[in-house]
Amino acid sequence: MQLLNASPVMLELFSSGHMMWLLVIVVVLFGGKKIPELMKGMGQGLREFNAAKDGLKNEIESGIKEKEKIQAPSSTSGSSNA
Repeated sequence: MQLLNASPVMLELFSSGHMMWLLVIVVVLFGGKKIPELMKGMGQGLREFNAAKDGLKNEIESGIKEKEKIQAPSSTSGSSNA
């Protein structure tokens, strides 16, 4: 039985043996002291990305609300003239 209908290729990509080798390579390349610094930088980058994403979302939503406010009075005034 396949786990959650995952393809065999996907199961191979995320096996524990491969993850261990990846961890060994990262430690060799960056050293034990640099890894926490890298993780801190990744965390800050992720926070900045989420803040920018939320800011953009808020700008779009406020633009839509402003557009609705502008269109709503003009549509009611146009129907009263008819």
